[in-house]
Amino acid sequence: MKARMLLSNGMIFEGESVGAEGTNYGELVFNTSMAGYQEILTDPSYASQIVVMTYPEIGNYGINNDDFESNRVHPVGFIMKNYSKEYSHYKAVKTLAEYLKENNVVGINGIDTRTLTKIIREVGAMYCVVTTEEITDKIREELRRYEMDKNLVLSVSRKIPEKIDGSGINLAVIDLGIKNSILREFSKVNCNMTVFPADVDAKTILSGGFDAVFLSNGPGDPQDAKAAIETTRQLVGKLPLFGICLGFQILSIVTGANTYKLKYGHRGGNHPVINLETNRVLVTSQNHGYAVDEETLSEESIATYRNLNDGTLEGFRVPSLDIEGVQFHPESAPGPTDANDIIKDWVNKIKKEEESCQKIYQ
Repeated sequence: MKARMLLSNGMIFEGESVGAEGTNYGELVFNTSMAGYQEILTDPSYASQIVVMTYPEIGNYGINNDDFESNRVHPVGFIMKNYSKEYSHYKAVKTLAEYLKENNVVGINGIDTRTLTKIIREVGAMYCVVTTEEITDKIREELRRYEMDKNLVLSVSRKIPEKIDGSGINLAVIDLGIKNSILREFSKVNCNMTVFPADVDAKTILSGGFDAVFLSNGPGDPQDAKAAIETTRQLVGKLPLFGICLGFQILSIVTGANTYKLKYGHRGGNHPVINLETNRVLVTSQNHGYAVDEETLSEESIATYRNLNDGTLEGFRVPSLDIEGVQFHPESAPGPTDANDIIKDWVNKIKKEEESCQKIYQ
């Protein structure tokens, strides 16, 4: 069966359907990872997006039961150059095509993803429709009227709090679209976690006896996460705060910085960033379409990381308010492990602060 994609600039691409039948609309983005399509498909930060994989060979290791980043698929379309109908991996339980069909994702194989990626780089991120039907005037009109949901964070966040037991610090986690691998990294350092929905209020966290607060990754424009921004604003200066990706952007907003939409975003596992305090370069995993304007950081804020590809801000801290965060994903999955120690180092710092306070009051 044929499948087609229509870009908002009018261009049409045609390939082979390897996913669900139907028609889906979303934002067209590309990811440069060489592996990790299962993690990408289940990453909530890709909500309502149509993902182009720049690496040509996709599907050769199938789908397994261990590498899910959430309990459902979030992109609505998946675009490939060469889909492998046969898979080979000791954990695999099904093909990628079967998984796409089960989750209503329109998958298209045989697309010139190199050309498509060059178009996105030149024109910028754009809306797109993927369909197994003929492209009609009705579909064209729907695409012209399509807009991303401004409540994406609330749509992907959990609805009720969840406890994850540990023997270490008491950590409040605000789920803006969190990945399972982030929670695993905190479990590795024995955090006793309560994971809250994105619209949790500050009073609930401040009355919970927590040592620190973590703000997760998530989808969409950070300015649309109104509830999380207001909650975070009320937590500033009262508890140590750390944010990744969308959480980093929200921390930047509440401390006075501005955010803006990147032309085509950073998505993949090969993005180099430099630690501005040590000059150490890390190759990082990233997935975001917005950035923080470094020039609008407050006087108390200190830039800590910068992207070596385009110079965008990748990290900051505010020592006087016990705030820090990074734009990239230190938990990787998929991607390199260069930055894995960032989460552990922050937790150890909180632990030392708590131990110092206990000595003072003894």
